[in-house]
Amino acid sequence: MNIALACDHGGYDLMHAVKDHLEALGHTCVDFGTWSKESCHYPEFGARAAHAVADGSCELGIVVCTTGIGMSIAANKVPGIRCALCSDCYSAEMTRRHNNANMLALGAGVVGTGLALKIVDTFLRSSFEGGRHAVRVDMLTAIENGEM
Repeated sequence: MNIALACDHGGYDLMHAVKDHLEALGHTCVDFGTWSKESCHYPEFGARAAHAVADGSCELGIVVCTTGIGMSIAANKVPGIRCALCSDCYSAEMTRRHNNANMLALGAGVVGTGLALKIVDTFLRSSFEGGRHAVRVDMLTAIENGEM
């Protein structure tokens, strides 16, 4: 699977741990930066990863900053993106099953590396249930399109 990755300086170390983990599992990671621990602006990198998911060049995306909040907000500004900030495995599973989330945000200052990798694994192995949840996801798309 092609997975878009992005971080800011606060998420640099965790994103690289996630990248190493994903590549060891056989996934292809597309790194949209940042490429150093120098202070930077997270929206730039979060948007790049989100656009790659939205246009289909990457199937899913994972973005990391200190809290995960800024990156999730930035990613969710891109039409077609449903980025969920998760700090536990249950939320990661349910956002895929019920919200058809296509991006995951992690907070490097909130979760440790071990938990982050478990959250990533849960997110990747979970899938959308459809059914009544599809109606709700369609409603989210309608809001995004200014129809609600």
